[in-house]
Amino acid sequence: MSYWVPLLDGVAVSIFGIILTASFCDVFCTRKKGFAFCGCVAGLLLLQGALSFVWDVDFLRKIYPLITHFPLILFLFVLTKKYLWSVISVLFAYLCCQLRRWIALLIVSFMPDIPLAQNIVQLIITVPLLIILLHFITPSVKKLIQQPKKQQLQFAVIPAIYYVFDYLSVVYTDVLISGNLLAVEFMPFVCCFAYLVFIMHQSNQHQERLNLERQQEILALQINQSIREIDALRESQMLARHYRHDLRHHLQYLSACMENNRIEQAQGYIADICKEIELQKVQRYCENESVNLILSAFVGRAHKYGIDIKIQGELLSAVEVSDTDLCVLFSNGLENALHACQKLTDEGVSCTIDVKFYERDKKLFLQIINPCSEDVEFENGIPISKQQNHGIGVQSICAIVQRYSGLCSFVVQDKQFILRVSL
Repeated sequence: MSYWVPLLDGVAVSIFGIILTASFCDVFCTRKKGFAFCGCVAGLLLLQGALSFVWDVDFLRKIYPLITHFPLILFLFVLTKKYLWSVISVLFAYLCCQLRRWIALLIVSFMPDIPLAQNIVQLIITVPLLIILLHFITPSVKKLIQQPKKQQLQFAVIPAIYYVFDYLSVVYTDVLISGNLLAVEFMPFVCCFAYLVFIMHQSNQHQERLNLERQQEILALQINQSIREIDALRESQMLARHYRHDLRHHLQYLSACMENNRIEQAQGYIADICKEIELQKVQRYCENESVNLILSAFVGRAHKYGIDIKIQGELLSAVEVSDTDLCVLFSNGLENALHACQKLTDEGVSCTIDVKFYERDKKLFLQIINPCSEDVEFENGIPISKQQNHGIGVQSICAIVQRYSGLCSFVVQDKQFILRVSL
């Protein structure tokens, strides 16, 4: 009994680790690979069984990586053609074997002294634990196969460290069992260090995600602006077509007035036509074409909602701020102002948006003032919104201000929301 139970436990943990390794490598995806791997497992178990009659258990534990892990890695490489992932899969499976051992130790700690209790409990929980890991863990691990090798190595760091530590401190030496403080505290140190690295990595990932969201927003703004410009050009072409069609009738009317010596009537008619044409002309607010198009588009949108926009600005065609950043600044600022005013116009309140901008000494200044009905919540001087997909525009403005080492402020005074930006 004292011989067979540890032997069966050793066979069980070998099968446990080998099946996990194979599942991580997705060896059972085809029947051919599955049968080949089962043959490999049978060969490894026969080799271990034969060697158990020649050498003692302690020696077999020391050479276990050579008689099991290394051949397993080579065979998985032959089946999958992925040497790195074969190594990582073995390390992952070895780490999972520690779950089996620790759970058994936990259960045994509540039991009276029973000979070989740990080995017996480990045998009992092997199959249920294997099923749980195959069902819940294996699908997530297999997804890492598609990740770049650099990311695969990041996930393999902890299993690799534990593998080396376990063999050095338990199998080849007894520093952990003897209670050496350096060995006892090593894995907690590794966990702490890995957690700190994980926090930094997550922070960087979060920042990259925010940058991608801002870039997507910028692209969406540019697309929307292009659509508005195309609509404006299409409308202009339609008006030009109508004017060309009506031009013959206008000339006939003017010719009739001149033939009948009605000069004043003809002049009045010409003045009326000029006024109509002037109303259809695209308003020019400044020399910068990008800003001019953005302002024209938002003025048209505001007028549809019955909102007035007062614009005072001077901006040259070439400025220090890129056209993309100008688009983000003006579009986001005006979009937020327009959104706030729409709520008031729906309640029958008249609204006016005041826009001022200029450039002095290569510094851009922008101010947008609009009425606001609701109490604006601020966090660290930045307005926040609890509505989904809101607040990204403010973040984009702050990101541009930070990029140019500028200043920005968001203030509410006398129910007027004031945005000021200096770059």
